Amino acid sequence: MSTSTTATTAGARDHARAQEAAAAGTWGRPAAPAGVDPSAVVWSELVAGGGYTHRRLAAGTVVSLTDVAGDACAHVLLHNAVEPWERLNVADTVKVQWQVYSGAGQLLLSDQGRVLASVLSDTSGHHDAVFGASTAARNTARYGDGAPDGPTPAGRELFVLGAAKHGLGRRDLPPSVSFFQGVRVDDDGRPVWRGSAGAATSLVMRTELPVVLLVANAPHPLDPRPAYTSTPLEVVAWRDRTTAPDDPLWSATPEGRRAFENTTSYREGAGL
Repeated sequence: MSTSTTATTAGARDHARAQEAAAAGTWGRPAAPAGVDPSAVVWSELVAGGGYTHRRLAAGTVVSLTDVAGDACAHVLLHNAVEPWERLNVADTVKVQWQVYSGAGQLLLSDQGRVLASVLSDTSGHHDAVFGASTAARNTARYGDGAPDGPTPAGRELFVLGAAKHGLGRRDLPPSVSFFQGVRVDDDGRPVWRGSAGAATSLVMRTELPVVLLVANAPHPLDPRPAYTSTPLEVVAWRDRTTAPDDPLWSATPEGRRAFENTTSYREGAGL
């Protein structure tokens, strides 16, 4: 009978180190974007398909998400890092701004009417703020498994893992917004799958409060393809500043201006 290479402490150690080296050789770390001082970068990561990531970020941090190969789907959640019961409210985000389709200029609003993050630029245009991330039950029905450690993890289950790192649980996970896999609603109110805009598209957003950012890179629940299709997502973040009254985004709409004023008042009152 053969003995497993992980049956001993030394074998398990060597196996773990080999996996880490292989992953580093495959993915590496994204470089700072052109024009960004490398010393300002606070986060740089490639998230594999079917993976997740999370980070606590200061207000005024710019986060760039890039669909490297054309089949990433970045499901995103935001929580106020100081008072995490304040979190992304997708319904208010689309309702208050009279726009259901995500893109440059969109403000990601909390359930308190404050701006958690603002979208600065977008080269994809293929996003969704309606259908959220896949569930374990749905993935099990479609692919045979939805567990986070299985071959076809569900987006919601990946969120649970990331949230736990910040003391948050399932009850703290509202509906998410999805970037890089688009859905449109036709004249009869039916969803129309648009898929990806292609490789190397990106979306850049800026945090307006200290936030916990959760990202699950998993197929969109409306993706019609029979195979679980998910490719790497690049995440790079760097220190910048929050949106000020002289920024065109501040006064782009009356609703946005009120949300920014509400956010600034909260930051000043809390000494943030």
